[in-house]
Amino acid sequence: MSAKALFFEPMLCESAEQPPEGPEWRYELKLDGYRAFGFSSEGRARLCSRNGKDFVRRFPEIAKAIASLPEDTAIDGEIVALDANGKPSFALLQGSGAGAVPIVFYAFDLLMVRGRDLRLS
Repeated sequence: MSAKALFFEPMLCESAEQPPEGPEWRYELKLDGYRAFGFSSEGRARLCSRNGKDFVRRFPEIAKAIASLPEDTAIDGEIVALDANGKPSFALLQGSGAGAVPIVFYAFDLLMVRGRDLRLS
């Protein structure tokens, strides 16, 4: 596929029972959660949404894990609730009570470690 085709041809979605196979196919699972940013500093965590909503009290287990990261570490990811089959469920995430369903943090990017900015590395 040419670069022009890659950037200018529309990429249409298709429904399927199974993911397609072969080297020409690329896909990722839809996590359907809350995009979140975590930062550790002085043994404490900041965990918030992209628009700054504080998630520390709502997801204390994730905040505790982020607080245990090396000092001045920043991480980007998504907070997701898993149903009984281990599949992401936004409905369960919205209604999650303490310990009601498994809540996990899928990390996408490690942005900073010990104060070193990794975004350009």
